[in-house]
Amino acid sequence: MQDQSVLRSTPIPRGQKRRREIAAVAERMFFAQGFSDTTMQTIATEAGASKETLYRHFGSKEGLFSEIVESRANRFIEGLDENFRRPGTVGDILHNLGTRMLEKMMDRNALCLYRIVVAESPRNPDLGRIFFEQGPEQVKERLTQFLAIATRRGEISCAAPVVSAKIFLGAIITYYHMLGLVLPERPPATRVEIKAHVDEAVAMFLQRYKVEQT
Repeated sequence: MQDQSVLRSTPIPRGQKRRREIAAVAERMFFAQGFSDTTMQTIATEAGASKETLYRHFGSKEGLFSEIVESRANRFIEGLDENFRRPGTVGDILHNLGTRMLEKMMDRNALCLYRIVVAESPRNPDLGRIFFEQGPEQVKERLTQFLAIATRRGEISCAAPVVSAKIFLGAIITYYHMLGLVLPERPPATRVEIKAHVDEAVAMFLQRYKVEQT
């Protein structure tokens, strides 16, 4: 078995490292200025690169933005998969998922990214498609799989897991996500508020989909 310390110390190829650096600069600029007001030239200048380098790496501004969306989504999904692999009851898993989702969705940068996607999707539909497929759709699919497995094990009773997944996700994020989007000056929800909200959503969900005793 290969030593893990060796794996961690493996250097990142120079081109890949530079690509990540440019993407990090672009992300900051998109969040600060919006998508439309940020140009490839200003990103190149801020990153200390040529515009040709940006186009060689990403193809277009949309390609660069799409990579940022995909990178953030992948990091979230990795944590999501870890959550579903943890031992625990269905309630434990759902509570961890709901808490993580609320915390991530109310993050200032996550809200900013969402606003940009909503604003730009009518002009650049691919941005909306990539965001949806890499983010919300992946979460829904993984939760659907989890609920289907839990149903087969007799832990809950979801006749239509995909519908149940949509209902749970909506109950968790809709209210606080909307607050964060339209009232950015409002202080974020506290841990106590998050816990109370998730506790109630999970309790309602488990009550609805409990296994009926015969």
